[in-house]
Amino acid sequence: IGRIALALLGAPAVKADIFLHGSFAKTYKGHGTDKALIAGIMGMATDDSRIRRAPELAREQGLEVSITTGDIDGAHPNTARVTPPDASRPGNTVSLLGSSIGGGNILVKEVNGMEVSITGQHTTLIVLHRDAPGTIAAVTEVMADAGVNICNFRLSRQSRGGEAVMTIEIDGSFGPELNEKIKVLPNIFSSTMLQPI
Repeated sequence: IGRIALALLGAPAVKADIFLHGSFAKTYKGHGTDKALIAGIMGMATDDSRIRRAPELAREQGLEVSITTGDIDGAHPNTARVTPPDASRPGNTVSLLGSSIGGGNILVKEVNGMEVSITGQHTTLIVLHRDAPGTIAAVTEVMADAGVNICNFRLSRQSRGGEAVMTIEIDGSFGPELNEKIKVLPNIFSSTMLQPI
């Protein structure tokens, strides 16, 4: 969950607000949930031996972390909201709502208040864009030209003509050049390619 938040931010985080719900709120210290989320925000893989020292390493690297607990209506019992702002671009932040759903699997259900469905099991493109006619067609045309097969597609928007997000899971692995072609299309605010976790 933390690594996906970092990837969406697109820059090293200098601050992270973590809000824990349900079981996470009650057991995070004993189960190391706080350490795992901080490690992910710092870009560590799930098998990194430094995870247990993540809070200490975060302080050494200047990553300020705030952890609070409470309730999120209707959320899975193991849910966290992770919000890392970008120091180099004031006003740029990502807010991500994700859950640990068992068996080492996660499900990200919300990005910047918009509904998504990201499992981390497939290569995934997360495309923030303006809700405008032809934007989806332009993105999928680039993908078709590259021989990409879409296995799951979801669109969510805040309002007509406002900010929207496409989450596109694809078969196989593709290089960063695909993402770069999407980033320069009209109406695209950002595009992030997540490799399977």
